[in-house]
Amino acid sequence: MALIVHKYGGTSLGSIDRIKAVAERVHAARKTGDNIVVVVSAMSGETDRLLGLANELSEVPAPREIDVLLSTGEQVTIALLSIALKERGCDAISYTGGQVRILTDNAHNKARILDISGQHIKSNLAAGKVVVVAGFQGVDEEGNITTLGRGGSDTTAVALAAALKADECRIFTDVDGVYTADPRLVSRARRLDTITYEEMLELSSLGSKVLQIRSVEFAQKYRVKLRVLSSFEEGPGTLITEEDESMEEAIISGIAHNKDEAKLTIVGVPDKPGIAHSILGPIADANVEVDMIVQNVGADNLTDLTFTVHRNDYDKALAILKATCENMGAREVTGDISIVKISVVGIGMRSHAGVASKMFNALAKEGINIIMISTSEIKISVVVHEKYLELGVRTLHSEFGLEQES
Repeated sequence: MALIVHKYGGTSLGSIDRIKAVAERVHAARKTGDNIVVVVSAMSGETDRLLGLANELSEVPAPREIDVLLSTGEQVTIALLSIALKERGCDAISYTGGQVRILTDNAHNKARILDISGQHIKSNLAAGKVVVVAGFQGVDEEGNITTLGRGGSDTTAVALAAALKADECRIFTDVDGVYTADPRLVSRARRLDTITYEEMLELSSLGSKVLQIRSVEFAQKYRVKLRVLSSFEEGPGTLITEEDESMEEAIISGIAHNKDEAKLTIVGVPDKPGIAHSILGPIADANVEVDMIVQNVGADNLTDLTFTVHRNDYDKALAILKATCENMGAREVTGDISIVKISVVGIGMRSHAGVASKMFNALAKEGINIIMISTSEIKISVVVHEKYLELGVRTLHSEFGLEQES
């Protein structure tokens, strides 16, 4: 008898009919003899609705009270799904994060899981029940409700799977797996049967929306087998696991893209030790994350430094950089929000040379100019003008032989 953790997001639970459909799927899985733990998000739109109510009362609601408020969204879905399961003759019991005793730190709105007590869950599983757990939430040492931030329900599911030593954690979503590229851009994108933790981490960090980075990090740390499946159709999905010899030997597993990029350049700053920290330190102090960085070799003891940030942080970073420019006596600051990042990802890069050359040549043939380049052991990213996004992704997808067979 296997222990399987299911996780269903807000879209999968967005209406009573969809909750019924999830109940049917869970009931069918239980009838195979597997022990099932289900982690759920709030119904789609509910978290935004609750935040809207809070913002009508206060411009800056207290973080502790926001956690109390938002946690009610998942409390609704655990109860409704448990009711639906019982209606089908499937014994089920619901638990909030606090009842399970998902212990977190006290960083409200972005708490980190410290420990999970699986005793309640194990005893109910032994009694033949399906256990339905509220994702996205826990409690701190003082019993205050906390929430885990973006992607928190995925993180809850993986953490529970680790704590319970589950055989697999299945993330049910609105896509049927991980694809070699976004199917909305590349019609012949192919669903991957398997992908490594490392590749999934890179794809997630580079713009893939299938899984949140924190949940993949957790899965890799505790060696939890993750599977991404569709809530709306049957299929094997994509298994995310450790690298092994039986996995596909493709050099490149996927092409990722990110539209949320903006570029900033400070021109003509003194070329001396510590200059990068002097420029980027104030950016970091403002809680703005920097992605790619290029520092040019300067002339006349001057240099230029270019970096990218999330497009939402562009105005804030630009204002900080202009102040830095004035303090340093730099020549000017320039910016550009009409850029995108395209990346190729694959563990095969470790043992194959020439991937970068092949990538750059393919883009050059299409007249796509590369603005910035960044590399790691298993990925190469380039920044290009946003008008080349679709052409660039399709070109690289074809160049590296990722197309599905006709």
